[in-house]
Amino acid sequence: MLLIEEKYKPVAELLLSSGSCPRCVLRLCCVGSSAPYRLPYKELADELWKFLASDGDISPPSKKVRLEDSDGCRTESQISKNVEDIDVSEAPQTCNLCLGILQHHCSTAFVRKIFHKVQSAGYEFQDFVFPVSLPAQLLVREHSAWLQAQQEMRKNGHLLEKADIIQLKEAYKWIIHPMISEELGVKAVSKSLFEVGVVFCHQDTDEDCHFLATVCKDCFKPAKNKHSVFTRMAVVKALDKITDNDFCIHFPWPPSSPKTTCQVVDIQCNHASVFVAGRYNKYSRTLPQTPWVIDGERKMESSVEELITEQLIAVFKADSFNFSSSGREDVDVRTLGRGRPFAIELVNPHRIQVTEQDMKDLQQKINHCDKIKVRDFQIVSREAVAHMKEGEEVKTKCYSALIWTEKSIEKEDLELLNDMKELKIIQKTPLRVLHRRPLASRSRTIHTMKTEYMDEHHFRLYLKTQAGTYIKEFAHGDFGRTVPNIGSMMKTTADIQELDVESVDVDWPPALED
Repeated sequence: MLLIEEKYKPVAELLLSSGSCPRCVLRLCCVGSSAPYRLPYKELADELWKFLASDGDISPPSKKVRLEDSDGCRTESQISKNVEDIDVSEAPQTCNLCLGILQHHCSTAFVRKIFHKVQSAGYEFQDFVFPVSLPAQLLVREHSAWLQAQQEMRKNGHLLEKADIIQLKEAYKWIIHPMISEELGVKAVSKSLFEVGVVFCHQDTDEDCHFLATVCKDCFKPAKNKHSVFTRMAVVKALDKITDNDFCIHFPWPPSSPKTTCQVVDIQCNHASVFVAGRYNKYSRTLPQTPWVIDGERKMESSVEELITEQLIAVFKADSFNFSSSGREDVDVRTLGRGRPFAIELVNPHRIQVTEQDMKDLQQKINHCDKIKVRDFQIVSREAVAHMKEGEEVKTKCYSALIWTEKSIEKEDLELLNDMKELKIIQKTPLRVLHRRPLASRSRTIHTMKTEYMDEHHFRLYLKTQAGTYIKEFAHGDFGRTVPNIGSMMKTTADIQELDVESVDVDWPPALED
C-alpha cells in the first residue's frame, strides 16, 4: 500500500510526468510512513501506476498536466498526457528532484561498500548514527516541486505546507538505515558516538542555486572555512526570503532531468573523542611540558606530553590528540606532591573498549620512565574536563624555591617574609614570555610565605600563591616589572636557583586507589 491520500493524485501525476522518481512522488504527496519507500523500485512504480489508474476504468482516463512557461507563470495552453504513457516501471532517467539518490544509492551493493569501509577502518562501536551531506541545489529543486504541488492542491481547495512534505534526507534514511543496520549488526540511532556518513555531490547541477545570490545577496557571505558561499544554511535562508514569483522566473518548472546521477564523493567514519585525565609528576629539570621547538629546531628530545601520549595513542588507536593541563611549569621546574592535573583528548579513536585494568596497565607502562610519573589515570567525559579549567584565577599553588641573595642573610630578613600574609603584587608580562603573551599588568596575591635558612647566601622559600603568579619574577623582580619582589623587600639582589611545584590545589580528577 502506498498510503497516498486521494487528494494528492494531481500532484503525483504532475511529478511523474515531469521526470520525478516514484519515491520523490511519495515525499511530495506527504507519505509519512517508511514502508512504501522501502518497496523495491519496480514494485513501487507498479503500485503508483495502479494508484493513478484507479478512477474506476480499466484504462486510465486522459489527464491534463500543466507545465510552466519560461516566465514561471501558468499558461492557458495545456499539454495532454495519458497516465498510461507515464513510464514508471523502471528508472530510465535520473530523477530531477533527488538527482538519483533515491534511485541508485539504496542498493545492496552500495550498502556493502559502506560495510567494507567500516570494516577496513577497524572501529569498535555499539551503534551508529548516519549523517548524510546533500548538495545544496537539491533544496532549490525541492522548493520548485513544492510550489507546483501547492498550486495543484489549491485548485481543489487543499493546502500543502512545505513542512508537510518529507525531506529527502529523512526518506533516504528510512530506506538505508535498516539495510546498513543489518549489514553492520548494530542499530542506527539518532545519537551515537560513532558516525558512518556519506557525502553526495552533483557537479552538473551546481549552478542551480547561483541565481539566489543575485536575488538575495545578503544571504551569501564568504566564510574562511567554506569552499563555497552556497552552503545549505545560506540556501535555506535565501529560499525563505525570495518571493514565489521571483523564484519561478529564475528557476522555471520543471527542473531539468540530468544525464548523470549524484555521486558519493566520500564515505566517512568517525568516532567521538575519548578523554583521559590524571595527574603527572615531573622529576627532571631538562624536560619541557610540551615539545620544545624554536625556529623549526627541536631543543629537547622529549616532553611530558609525549611520554604520556605515546602509550595512549597506541592503545586507543587514535588519529591524533590534544593535551591540556592545569597550568604549566618551566622546563627547569619540577612538579612534585600529587602532581599537576592534565587531560588528553584522543581524536577519532578506533578502540574504545578499555577497562579499568587496561588503564592501570597503561599507567604502569608510563611510570617505567624515571622522568615522570602519572596517577589517577582514568577515562572522563568531555564535560568533566571543564572542571580542570574552572577557577583558574582563584585556585592556589604551592611552591618550594631555593633563593640566592647577594648580601648576607640576616634573621630579620627571613622574619619579615614569614610575617607577610596576603601580599598583593603587580606583575607585568615577564620579558621571557613576552614573545608569546600580550603585554599586561596583572595583580596577584602571595597568600603565605615560610622560610628555611640554608647558609648566609641561600634560603628555601615555601610559598602559597594565587594561580598565574610568576614565581621567578617575584624573586628577582624582572628589572622592576614585578613589584614588590623578594630582592626589593630584602634590599638586595635575589634570584631563584631551583624551583619546585609542591601542589596544584585543584580537586580533579577524582583520586583513585593506587
